Amino acid sequence: MKPIPLVFLAVIALVASAHSQEEEAPAPGVPAAAPLVLPIAARILGDIPDGTPPAPQPPKPVFVVPASDILATTTQQQGGRTITIQRIKPIALPPPPEPAPIPLAATDPALQERLAELQEHPPKSDMVMLGATVYRFKDAPPRTLVTYWREGGGGSVTFWSSADFALLSGVSSFIATDGDPRTLFLMWSGLEVDRLADLLASSNQENSGPALPVFPDGPATFIIDGEQPDAETLVPIQSLHDLYNSEYARLKTAWEGRERERIEREAWLKAHPPQPKNIVLNYWRTEKPAPAKGASK
Repeated sequence: MKPIPLVFLAVIALVASAHSQEEEAPAPGVPAAAPLVLPIAARILGDIPDGTPPAPQPPKPVFVVPASDILATTTQQQGGRTITIQRIKPIALPPPPEPAPIPLAATDPALQERLAELQEHPPKSDMVMLGATVYRFKDAPPRTLVTYWREGGGGSVTFWSSADFALLSGVSSFIATDGDPRTLFLMWSGLEVDRLADLLASSNQENSGPALPVFPDGPATFIIDGEQPDAETLVPIQSLHDLYNSEYARLKTAWEGRERERIEREAWLKAHPPQPKNIVLNYWRTEKPAPAKGASK
């Protein structure tokens, strides 16, 4: 795990300190209320891509060099395109912005203590990193083999699911059943089992794929392959299955839209293969050349 920058830890420490100061103590004689910790319904955050083209971006400003400012020009051909290199008159650039001061009292003992705590116990990450292989059949529901990599060197968890994880590929973030937001990073691939079996049979090869588990009918669920993980690890896994079951129609419609857009785009690119574009590179020399590498200033 990479070390956490001190500035980042300091900001977290200040926020935590300010939050603790804002909490009001209960009135005298009134018992403090116990924190309410109940599972909530998982939900998707933001929109799900459905293949709808994004709104057109405004055109970028075009950089035009007047002919009178071009001092020298050379051209060369590469990969079917023309690369033009132009030496132009120097252009005045604004100075780089000054770095913003860090409003932290690094000598504050409370802050130093909080930094030490954060270094010893880094904040929990919200990233859910999954790799999935979706096994599809002609006359049977799909099965997905998923690997969940826990951050911070926590190893991985492998499980089988009766959900089609391709449908979850459009989800970027969600609220888990513990109430905390999660960011989903999902890499997936699909395997047409019947087509693969026919291909192997035609070449006299045996199908040595994994043994697929049997799931009961009903909502999508999962089976851990190997040692049972702790309850905290199961939270995002269960939450994704809850999302799949509650938002199945929405997820499926969005995935079908993305597939249509992908097929149409591939067909268009096949009929209109991209052509190499000509490139113009402009450069100029400063009045005081930088010292050569290794030379003293």
